[in-house]
Formats: sequence, structure tokens, C-alpha cells
Amino acid sequence: MEQTKNQVPDKVVVKDLTKKFGDLLVLDNLNFAIKKNEFVCVVGPTGCGKTTFLNCLTKIVDSTEGDIYIDGVSADPQKHNISFVFQEPSAIPWLTVEQNIAYGLKIKRLPAKTVEERVEQILKLMGLTEFRKSYPAELSVSAEQRIVIGRSFAMQPDLLLMDEPYGQMDIKVRFYLEDEVIRLWKELGSTVVFITHNIEEAVYLADRVIILSNKPASIKEEVYIDLPHPRDISHPQFIKYREYITNSIKWW
Repeated sequence: MEQTKNQVPDKVVVKDLTKKFGDLLVLDNLNFAIKKNEFVCVVGPTGCGKTTFLNCLTKIVDSTEGDIYIDGVSADPQKHNISFVFQEPSAIPWLTVEQNIAYGLKIKRLPAKTVEERVEQILKLMGLTEFRKSYPAELSVSAEQRIVIGRSFAMQPDLLLMDEPYGQMDIKVRFYLEDEVIRLWKELGSTVVFITHNIEEAVYLADRVIILSNKPASIKEEVYIDLPHPRDISHPQFIKYREYITNSIKWW
């Protein structure tokens, strides 16, 4: 299994990533790689710098030292296709479901036929076909978040960054949306970095979990989750992974 992983090329490489705000060191020399089509979850103690980590990955803020490379080239939002899904639903309220999903594709000026095909694919995969002419305000919060997730996957991004997108939802809706994102990821072959404080969510979703230390954040450990999808949260090995990662965060 490890041999197969090693044969997959690196999609994203983070090298010597360091971030300071004045004299405050927040990220301390992070080094890791993400394979093409890998689903990575990042966890760590509250306030450890996960948001700063995400902002550096998105290039919203510049790193103090080090860099992020996509396909061997320094990451550039103008050159690379980097998509985001944040905790708050961010569907465009004056656009219908299908217009929301098509929005980024049209900004990229993709051919009309490509836009149409991708929109149809996402509507079907996300179970939104019957709501295609609806506006976000007419739908539930979970349906609106499905629009946002579908819109991001439709871009077929070089890197998809998700920042606790289910944090405010109840457990039933959260599990449903987690299954949806796994299905999309497998179908479309995206590379995903998913930030979460929920250890069970990380074990449920990830190929690999990166554990950050307390601030200044460094990579404490990386845990490969060797379980098939869909995952059974009551399975002894699932519980073992969850408890191990929880204890790795809890005890310093």
C-alpha cells in the first residue's frame, strides 16, 4: 500500500513554510507533500495557527519564509486553479443553483459546451438537479453548502482547500455532506486539503491526517488512515485512529 502511494506524483509541496506577524512566530518551518488526488485533513489544538496555515496555502497572505509549489511551480492564484470552501455558505444569492455552479467556469472563460457539461455533472452528483432554477435563499443551509462545494469541484482545481465547511451543522447533516464530498472527490479526482477541529470527521474523510502542534505550529505527526470508504465509525480500527489522534493533540 505504501509503495503504491509513493508511485503517485506529488501535486503540492510545502517547503520550509514559516509565518511571523512581527515578532510572533505562528508557523514554524512546515515541510510536507500532498500526492495527486490525495485527501488530507489538518488538525491541531485550538489557536495553533490552522487559519494562518490555510491563508498561506491560498496565498491570501504571504509566507515569511518558504513557499508552496503546485506541479513543481511556485503556487500562484493567477496561474493555478485554487478553490476554497469556507465554513459559512457563500453561494451568490442573486444567482440560481446552476448559475452559481457555472460562475467560476465562466470567469475562466471555458467553452460553453464544457461549462454545460460540468454543470450537469455537478448537479447530478450533488443531487441538485431538481433545484437547478432555485435561488440559495429558497433552499436549506445544507443544500446551499452543497452548491458551494459543487461549484468548487466544478473548477477541477489544482488544489481544493476546505476550512471546517460543516462546523455549524448538526451531526446527521454533517455525515450526509461528508459522504457527498467523498463521492465528488472520488468521481472527479481532486486534491483536497480539509481543515477541521473534529477528529472523527478527519478520520472519516482523510487518506492522511496532519497533526499540528501548539503555536508556533509545526508538524507533530502524520497519520495514514488505512480504511476503505465509506467508513464505519463503530469499527474498532476507526475508533483506534480517532483515539490515537485525539491523544496526540491532547498531550504535549
